[in-house]
Amino acid sequence: MDDRRATRISKYLSRHLRHDPGRIGLTLDAHGWVEIPRLLEAAARDGLRLTRGELEEVVAGSDKRRFSIDARRDRIRANQGHTVAVDLGLPPAEPPPHLYHGTVGRNLAAIRRDGLRPMERHDVHLSPDRETATAVGARRGRPVVLVVDSGAMHRDGHEFRVSENGVWLVGHVPPEYLRFPG
Repeated sequence: MDDRRATRISKYLSRHLRHDPGRIGLTLDAHGWVEIPRLLEAAARDGLRLTRGELEEVVAGSDKRRFSIDARRDRIRANQGHTVAVDLGLPPAEPPPHLYHGTVGRNLAAIRRDGLRPMERHDVHLSPDRETATAVGARRGRPVVLVVDSGAMHRDGHEFRVSENGVWLVGHVPPEYLRFPG
């Protein structure tokens, strides 16, 4: 499959497995899963003809590992980033001493005042390394990488979870735990 097709499928899956499943007649279960045959049927009704092989190729080939197929190989879900209510069932985890968040300069004043908030998502997403955070920030403009003192947050009682693709999730990062560049 060519890169354009893979990107189109990945964006389609993100929209419907993270944000708007009802648009194509899907209902996610409480943990965000949907049966693969139902997804393929709904996508076809919506005008996206997608084979099981293409779906599996996008899931396996995604460098960001945005999606998972369950052990029985009959359901799929997004690994994080939902705006619809789901419980991913991720247990609390002890984070590394520092995590990173990629953003852009126009957001810094609000972040200095309020910290990192989940906005329309369920959690704040943090990266395990600067490179990933830089790539995340670059999607919206010139990236700015913030360092999060996740070790101190954890010691102070903030609960962290880590998704299957290595993204760290936390409800809020107060400004006192952030280190700004420059």
